[in-house]
Amino acid sequence: MRKLFITTLCVVGCITTAAAQETIAINTGDITSPELNATTRCATFRMAAPNAQKVELEASFLPQQKVQTPLGEMEQTGRAAMTRDSQGVWSYTSAPLESEMHTYCFYVDGVRMLDPNNVYQLRDIATYTNYLLVDGACSNYLVHNVKHGTVAKVWYPAPKLGMEQRRMTVYTPAGYEDNANRKYPVLYLLHGAGGDENAWTELGRAQHILDNLIAQGKAEPMIVVMPNGNGAQKAVPGEYEDAMYKPSFMNAKTMEGSIEAAFPDLVQWVDNHYRTLPDKQHRAIAGLSMGGFHSLYISANNPQMFGYVGLFSAAVKRMGKGENAYIYQDLDEKLANQFKPAPYLYYIAIGKSDFLYKDNVDFRQQLDRKGYKHEYVETEGGHIWKNWRIYLNQFAPKLFK
Repeated sequence: MRKLFITTLCVVGCITTAAAQETIAINTGDITSPELNATTRCATFRMAAPNAQKVELEASFLPQQKVQTPLGEMEQTGRAAMTRDSQGVWSYTSAPLESEMHTYCFYVDGVRMLDPNNVYQLRDIATYTNYLLVDGACSNYLVHNVKHGTVAKVWYPAPKLGMEQRRMTVYTPAGYEDNANRKYPVLYLLHGAGGDENAWTELGRAQHILDNLIAQGKAEPMIVVMPNGNGAQKAVPGEYEDAMYKPSFMNAKTMEGSIEAAFPDLVQWVDNHYRTLPDKQHRAIAGLSMGGFHSLYISANNPQMFGYVGLFSAAVKRMGKGENAYIYQDLDEKLANQFKPAPYLYYIAIGKSDFLYKDNVDFRQQLDRKGYKHEYVETEGGHIWKNWRIYLNQFAPKLFK
């Protein structure tokens, strides 16, 4: 009798589990979304909403709209109307898509929704979106059958920020664990405002770009350190004590000198805990937007620390008051020191419609007046991850040659 009871419970448990799984399937419907046509490179997006009056697709590949923000005029993701069939499934088929990581979501009667049929999602600050990868010219963003590096979430002390420990993401190239004698150059890769130590691996595809470039022999094997650039945060929201809050675009201790002042300690910690080549010739720093701002001033204040500097859509205007204001003072003098001798590479890249374009033009003219050699890249589009992935893909092969 006892065996029969246990068997019955097991059967009921299996049926309940199956029913739950079937409920999930019923809730999402027997729908494929997105569906990429390998021949035409067009993608069809679908959403079951039989009672909806209007469904729209918002996607990074649609024509952008310009809107006014507190930071100035910026581009906003475009939308397109979807079409309803007799079963209440709404769909939209795109034009042929370029090779990229495309992001999207739906609006159902004005309410923003993720695609319930696509488990591939990204968080950018406080917003989740679905994504679709299209192979081709941006093939390095995809996972390929190559040797893979290791991505670790690493806690380290940050006394100048008043923290016993805070977190960064560290990429070590394939083979790092296998050869205890080999030392590696280091790229410090910094995120933008509102981002965190997850931004470059999740939104920037940094680990995949490095894996593929190294496997192709285009980039030197390197360690990539991706710290959290918000000086008042220990880590990604929700992953340290009392951190269950809504992420914000602007955070405390970001562009007032705290991160720049504390950065040499981080570099020293990395050199002490990883097999690095601890000199200017084998150390690079680059970042996007706020991270480009940090890269500019960290490298200017530490001219013997970084031989390679990358400013991706960088904020460049001087800021900061208070105890760390010295970080931003006397920039002309600091640049003169930094460019004597010049870095091996000083790389500036920005989109033509970026709201920071004029500031970057002014900064480049400042460098030109002094005869400071730099490399400049200009792309289409604005202040978007599409451009920053392009810049990393171009910048990494130029390092440590």
